[in-house]
Amino acid sequence: MSLTADVKAELTSVRDPRPSARVAELTSLLRFSGGLHSIANRVAVEAELESDALARRVARDLIELYGVRPELVHVQGSGARSGSHYAVRVIEGGETLARQTGLLDQRRRPVRGLPNKLTTGSRADLAGVWRGAFLAAGSLSEPGRSAALEITCPAPEAAMALVGAAHRLGIPAKAREVRGVPRVVVREGEAIRLALAHMGAQRAAAEWDQMRQRREVRAGVNRLVNFDDANLRRSAQAAVAACARVERALEILGDDVPEHLREAGALRLAHRDASLDELGHHAEPALTKDAVAGRIRRLLAMADKKAEVDGIPGTESAVPAGAED
Repeated sequence: MSLTADVKAELTSVRDPRPSARVAELTSLLRFSGGLHSIANRVAVEAELESDALARRVARDLIELYGVRPELVHVQGSGARSGSHYAVRVIEGGETLARQTGLLDQRRRPVRGLPNKLTTGSRADLAGVWRGAFLAAGSLSEPGRSAALEITCPAPEAAMALVGAAHRLGIPAKAREVRGVPRVVVREGEAIRLALAHMGAQRAAAEWDQMRQRREVRAGVNRLVNFDDANLRRSAQAAVAACARVERALEILGDDVPEHLREAGALRLAHRDASLDELGHHAEPALTKDAVAGRIRRLLAMADKKAEVDGIPGTESAVPAGAED
């Protein structure tokens, strides 16, 4: 099962005993899963759902909360919508149900957002709104750079109503449009965990947070490894450049190089990967790394000065392309 399916399976089993929270969840679910239709000039309420278990639960809630007996239909996928789904329809008494749930206003006009009494209700009601919306049209991706909890919305007004409910719960959600379709998106890792917990998916929230933490640790380790690799690569390039310049310096100076500078250059060439400190230990008598660095610097400077006087390429000309000094 996918993360989204796991969350929805867990949320389907959540039943808040408070009537107002159940009404908030059911109304939100109806709004985000289809809402109102006109069938034979009559207002019908219909919800298109992904699982048989959720469809049966919605039907049961409609009977218990509003006393209406819906029709359940198994619909085979076709066209833009692949995979089978389940439709829960209320035709007889559909207009009355739409008024009772706030999907129709007093003038028989469809409510494009959510009933105000839901988005200004208690925290349990707000959690019910989000639970219903996620069950109807939510998705959750795996932790990572593009991690997101998203809910596809039927209208921009519904998206804004959902964002308002999220902010009252302390969840930083944002409304956005993707290819003309309004969505509500939660992206921050902790915010996603909080949204799942508020909706009632406690197990999914804990598992998602563990996955997120493992990925963050792995990413941190990878960054350190890459950092070390980059440092090693730069060190190797610098060593190649240094040795190439020393070889050219000894070639330019020939017999004119002072003995102590020749010895420093020879040390550099004999131990190409060694640090300056290690070169100092190889010298006899031992030298400090500053002394070694100073002698090699004077060797290169003397060679470059002679090359300039003689009109020949200096030590920099010997550095291979791509190597750093």
